[in-house]
Amino acid sequence: MEVRFQNSPKETAAMNTEELRQNFLVQQLMADDQIKLVYSHYDRVIVGGAKPVGSTLTLETHPELRADYFLERRELGIINVGGEGTVEVDGESFSLKKLDCVYAGKGVKKVSFKSSDASKPALFYLLSSPAHQNYPTRKLTKEEAQPGALGDQSTANKRTIYKYIHAEGIQSAQLVMGLTVLDEGSVWNTMPSHTHTRRMEAYFYFDVKEEHRVFHFMGQPQETRHLLMANHEAVISPPWSIHSGCGTAAYGFIWGMAGENYTYTDMDPAPLKDLR
Repeated sequence: MEVRFQNSPKETAAMNTEELRQNFLVQQLMADDQIKLVYSHYDRVIVGGAKPVGSTLTLETHPELRADYFLERRELGIINVGGEGTVEVDGESFSLKKLDCVYAGKGVKKVSFKSSDASKPALFYLLSSPAHQNYPTRKLTKEEAQPGALGDQSTANKRTIYKYIHAEGIQSAQLVMGLTVLDEGSVWNTMPSHTHTRRMEAYFYFDVKEEHRVFHFMGQPQETRHLLMANHEAVISPPWSIHSGCGTAAYGFIWGMAGENYTYTDMDPAPLKDLR
């Protein structure tokens, strides 16, 4: 498990392209028959990916956690962005089609992943945060995730948002998680942008065609930066940073948050006229 420490707005403003990528971009999350994890010191969130192909993968603890098992003091959100697969949580099996979600709470001792068809493997995106209370394991399908239409084709940001783990959906200690799918011909997400200093956020981009990219914008509103991102890459967004993107074609992304405030709508707007 890779560990990344925090960066202040001042030092981030002085980073070159490669330094920005090393600190905030998470690549190669979906590796055959591996679980890849990155521990961020922004609200101690862990970003990960599990791609079972020819074997069943088990989520093990790591020395950095000083825990007997991975979810001893943590909770976990899992969203499948690949072929059909199964997540087993303490002996209970959940079949996940593409864009289905499973939540596993504090105290769960064993989580494992497998694909239904090795030629079309499941791709499980993982997001974990510390938890002070245990909540029951629960599955939510894409259709059950309160889909809501946002944006307009005239501004190239017509999209559908799906909420999975939040105050009115799957209950959690502090983790909030869902995803957004852009309509064909739309490329902008989360614009006008915002910050929320009470919690960090992570984006994971999926369904980005091989020949296309997403320009992900970050940084303080008055000093924005960008990262160029490919399919199945994630970005760590500090609480002081905006988080929005523009693709060269339509795509989807999973968003997840953790921190002090559990309220989904808690954000500080960054109007377009004020961005620099």
